[in-house]
Amino acid sequence: MSGLIEGLPDAVALRCLARVPLYLHSKLELVSRSWRSAIRSPELFKARKEVNSSEDFLCVCAFDPENLWQLYDPLRDLWITLPVLPSKIRHLANFGVVSTAGKLFVLGGGSDAVDPLTATKMGALLPTSKIVVAGGFTSCQKSISKAEIYDPEKDVWVSIPDLHHTHNTACSGVVIEGKVHVLHKGLSTVQVLDGVKLGWTVRDYGWLQGPMAVIRGALYVMSHGIIFKQEIEASKVVVSASEFRRRIGLAMIGLGDDIYVIGGVVIGPERWNSDIKKLSVVNVLTIGSERPIWRRVAPMTRNKERFGIHQGGRKEMEETTMEGGGDHNREMEVAPALIGVHPTHHSVAVAVGSDLRVFDLQ
Repeated sequence: MSGLIEGLPDAVALRCLARVPLYLHSKLELVSRSWRSAIRSPELFKARKEVNSSEDFLCVCAFDPENLWQLYDPLRDLWITLPVLPSKIRHLANFGVVSTAGKLFVLGGGSDAVDPLTATKMGALLPTSKIVVAGGFTSCQKSISKAEIYDPEKDVWVSIPDLHHTHNTACSGVVIEGKVHVLHKGLSTVQVLDGVKLGWTVRDYGWLQGPMAVIRGALYVMSHGIIFKQEIEASKVVVSASEFRRRIGLAMIGLGDDIYVIGGVVIGPERWNSDIKKLSVVNVLTIGSERPIWRRVAPMTRNKERFGIHQGGRKEMEETTMEGGGDHNREMEVAPALIGVHPTHHSVAVAVGSDLRVFDLQ
């Protein structure tokens, strides 16, 4: 990186670029080679944190087209397409997904080509930004009780005590009050990680079964066409979710104060109807309002009417190479950036297309 903005030190220019939203980064890369290098650099990641420009995104992967991820920007109601997952495994599915430190971690996955010990796993993020992986199945559909913890900073895996039991159904994990809870479909028991050295405790909570999301540390479950707030020993009705009863393979996840229900498939009007409708719609419910009401936001764009099962995750996205600058306007021509530095060097104006931003350097 050199000479990013004429008349300014690169360190100051980088802080200016750090304030530009992620969806515009693909346009900034077209300005020059030095800008492209800066946008893709780890230094920009650090600068965005320093100037408090981090953004929260919803990360979603569709089964078809294979291994393609999109980010949803809730502030601008638009989708951003990421590069295809660099995997030799086609239609990777049943994987765990966790995001931390500006990175998205895809764990395991179901395929005969995957190592039998890592075929399908559950992943959960601890408050310490370490990732716990536990359970799942081998490629031979044999359940796994092994558990490990991963340190993203050191790039090190460490074994932790195994789960007390496994089951022939998929497991999922949620973090509540700083502890990882592992649940198996069809079982009333929950395995709780009390500590890396202490291991797991089995507790018979009898929680409701269904898609789950965590909002501000509280667990919400969709069961029998209703959203419940699941507490340790009781559940409380929040709102009806009857419109989702016929959907199969939908994803449900929390972001901020909102529950997102994404995609899925609907099979015919009757049980014997083989017509399958694949959905790209996204429904949102804001928790905490007096009268929670479902609303729709922009549907996924690259996968419209082409996908069914999703995997979702939350990410404070800082550095990536994207296709386009928000898929709602993919046909828009890209204009070069125009830079203006105030004679006193107290501020800089950056114009990208129709967007104009002025940055105070004092």
